[in-house]
Amino acid sequence: MDTVILHSHTDLDYAERAAQVLRRGGLVAIPTETVYGLAANALDEEAVQKIYAAKGRPSDNPLIVHIASFDGWAPLVREIPAPAMKLAKAFWPGPLTIVLPKSDRVPKSTSGGLETVAVRMPSHPAAQAIIAAAKLPLAAPSANISGFPSPTKAEHVIDDMNGRIDMIIDGGDAAVGVESTVISFTGETPQILRPGGVTPEQIRSVIGEVTVSPAALHPLGKNETAESPGMKYRHYAPKAEITVFAGADRAYFRRLAEEKENGVFALCFTEDAERCPVPFVTMGSRSDPLSQAARLFDALRELDERGASQVLARLPDDTGVGLAVCNRLFRAAAFRFHYEAPILGLTGASGAGKSTAACYFIRKEFGFTMVCCDHIARNIVEEPEILAQLVEAFGPEILEFGRLDRRQLAQLAFASEEATQKLNAITHPAILKKVKEITLFLARKGEPTVLDAPLLFSTGLDTLCDLTIAITTDKENLIARIMKRDRISREEAENRLARQEKEQFTSRADIVVRNDNRFSFQAQLRKIIRRVRALDEKNKKHLP
Repeated sequence: MDTVILHSHTDLDYAERAAQVLRRGGLVAIPTETVYGLAANALDEEAVQKIYAAKGRPSDNPLIVHIASFDGWAPLVREIPAPAMKLAKAFWPGPLTIVLPKSDRVPKSTSGGLETVAVRMPSHPAAQAIIAAAKLPLAAPSANISGFPSPTKAEHVIDDMNGRIDMIIDGGDAAVGVESTVISFTGETPQILRPGGVTPEQIRSVIGEVTVSPAALHPLGKNETAESPGMKYRHYAPKAEITVFAGADRAYFRRLAEEKENGVFALCFTEDAERCPVPFVTMGSRSDPLSQAARLFDALRELDERGASQVLARLPDDTGVGLAVCNRLFRAAAFRFHYEAPILGLTGASGAGKSTAACYFIRKEFGFTMVCCDHIARNIVEEPEILAQLVEAFGPEILEFGRLDRRQLAQLAFASEEATQKLNAITHPAILKKVKEITLFLARKGEPTVLDAPLLFSTGLDTLCDLTIAITTDKENLIARIMKRDRISREEAENRLARQEKEQFTSRADIVVRNDNRFSFQAQLRKIIRRVRALDEKNKKHLP
């Protein structure tokens, strides 16, 4: 069919022309403050079936009925409880949908076969004008192909619906950007079925106790009924396969860099743009969920326009309107997550107490796993491939009965600067490779890890870490501890510290912990652990 496109700000008769189409059983895409809706007469079963056909929408997915005034509500429902009326008066017109038992006037095709109906009063002036002119309640799901990102611009509707429906009304960009909050009053306690532009906190401030359906942030169970649009099926999804990354900032960018050769795109926050090592699309500011809500669907469509096939998305905060952003993003990703546990890099001068701190982190009550670079370095020389290279470089005399004679190797390897460099050229790449393999394996297995690395910065291992911690104390304390521990002279202790100065532990670390006495030392470590574990719990709470 030929689709007529009108502009609400220039075509003065748009409301009446749209109303004529709707009264004769046609379909009109209308702007609302949330997203564009595909409207039809909600009381006309044949007209409603056209919505399902145009969208390719499953018929058991209920529609929302839109009204222009409170007078239009009562005929659609059996009764209106006082708390529901309080909410309506607080948030209508606006992005709130209320579910109540339906009256006989509402056909089951509109309610998706349910005995309830979802009703809302949009605030967009064009939507209100069209509903008022039609003198009809309008069923109006999002005006997109079912399962694709919802349309927040008229161009999105034209892309999906041109030639499928009678008319499109261009009313500018949607202000909210995600669909309305859906709340049901059919149980003992009001329940939010779908988060949206009105937050749970705002609802509680009006009516008190309200629950949030587990399906808001998790897949609906096999035998569960979809009581609201956007609950049962994969929704809001671009053609690209999206995976939500649950982990620290540095881990996200590290993962992107690893996937660069595979053509991955980033769906990230505005603040991430300068750090992204791959092509990216932004979805709003990290600290502003309203900007994320307004931008998300447009960003998902942009990914398709740019030909993205694999996308790694940031995990938004799920508080306030962020709950709605998470709901849409998780469903667009079909609940695919990539989780990485935190990696802490622990370093410090000899005698500072780095090993003591590492042992504190791995206490059972804190749950960290330690990767010790010194331990790996000691064992790497026993690996057949490395041992063969050492024999070739230093001769068979470093072997005793086929096994490495460590003392003989040390005598030969540290006899000159050239010999030491030869040793390092063989062992250091293997050590670093092994450290990275083990550390990333643990993090991706879900085990928070502390990396004990004396040369954390000069070896580049700090890039592996989500947080770096340097243990320090006064120089006199360092000297005294080294002398006592290793039974060496003050001069030898000072020389050892001098060789470590290039590491610049305290200036390069994210956090500096002073080890002046046991009680304050442990208190500082506990504070870090609480901070890291709290962020980790937040990151992984949405995982299946």
